[in-house]
Amino acid sequence: MPLIVKDFTWTQTQSLVYISVPLKGIKVGQGDILATDEYLKVTFSPFLFEVFLFEHIDDDKSVARISKGVLVFTLHKKDERMWEQLTIKDADPQIMKAIRERAVIKVQEKCNMESKAKAVKKQEENKYALETMMKMEEEERARIEKVKAEECNKATAELEAWKLKQKQEAQVQEAQRICQMPKLEEEKKNREINHKSAAPQKHKGTVKHNLTISLKKKQVRLPAPRSSGTIKIQFTPRVFPTALRESRVAEEEEWLKKQAEARRAVSDDVPELKDLKEDERNPEWLKEKGNKLFATGNYAGAVNAYNLAIKLNRNLPSLYLNRAACHLKLRNLHKAIEDSSRALDLLMPAVADNADSRMKAHVRRGTAFCELELYVEGLQDYQAALKIDPHNKAVLCDAEKIRQIIQGNLPNPSAVEKKM
Repeated sequence: MPLIVKDFTWTQTQSLVYISVPLKGIKVGQGDILATDEYLKVTFSPFLFEVFLFEHIDDDKSVARISKGVLVFTLHKKDERMWEQLTIKDADPQIMKAIRERAVIKVQEKCNMESKAKAVKKQEENKYALETMMKMEEEERARIEKVKAEECNKATAELEAWKLKQKQEAQVQEAQRICQMPKLEEEKKNREINHKSAAPQKHKGTVKHNLTISLKKKQVRLPAPRSSGTIKIQFTPRVFPTALRESRVAEEEEWLKKQAEARRAVSDDVPELKDLKEDERNPEWLKEKGNKLFATGNYAGAVNAYNLAIKLNRNLPSLYLNRAACHLKLRNLHKAIEDSSRALDLLMPAVADNADSRMKAHVRRGTAFCELELYVEGLQDYQAALKIDPHNKAVLCDAEKIRQIIQGNLPNPSAVEKKM
């Protein structure tokens, strides 16, 4: 049974009413205050203070302060005039009950309006943030296009200058050739005259001698064909499918080294594994078991299998990635975000071999963010997934739906497809 506080004092001015209520031991943040334009109630266990006001007040401007165990109300009158009394005297219990009910309804409506106003404000802020981000991206694209155009114009100008230079050099060479033609013609005529004058002085046996030399030249024996053989060619071994000139060798080597270390980092000192056989104490075996349980819809069992595998080896990103999918099904959204983030940390450095896993991690974390109505964060993860696979139609479609929700064009958030 609450203790009704009656030893309060009040004073007034033309526009204000001051009420002092002694509540022993009350501190800031304690107690529950309900105030409307015609009713005032304070609950501070085991005390109860209730006032049915004589006239109406402006509850939006009125305030309450706590100082040294005293709760002081400053109430603004709606009509500036002196009150005859503070409370309604000898009021009918039914009237008092109706006033209480109206007060509760008014407070509820006020809270609902404030919640809606906050939601609208938050949506406007998210929309503004998205528009700002899109504007920045558009400016960055414009800047890149400008730089590309400048580089293209520069390369075109250099090519035209080179062509002009080549043309000028060809013209100079042609002019030199034309200038040298008379001299060459004269030298040719001189050689012909010298040849004719030297021909009659040759010996009669010269023709026969030349024929003999020609026959000897024709009878020169050619070497035998080379013997057949086999040339062994060794290619540099490549783990990744891309060509060496297109690969990021340092990152790929680091990724392979990291994967090898992760597979070796197995801990057998786990109490939960005592009931398992020797061949079952393997992270890969537990992972396959979790995958089978997931396929049959036993998501809690799959989580247990992945938990054991992670206790054995905490460095395999696929375990966290699969457990995140289970948490999404079980609506453990914060855990799904945590596991997806851990998988992304272990999937570094980013190489072609782990691109598919990185895209799944971004999609699952983005889906969890959207389920928590954090659409801006979710859109960022979907955009990161599209950078890895720009032609994925499902991810493109979901990213567009999220963008419409943020902009307020899609009122039904459930339109976003849940991804595994």
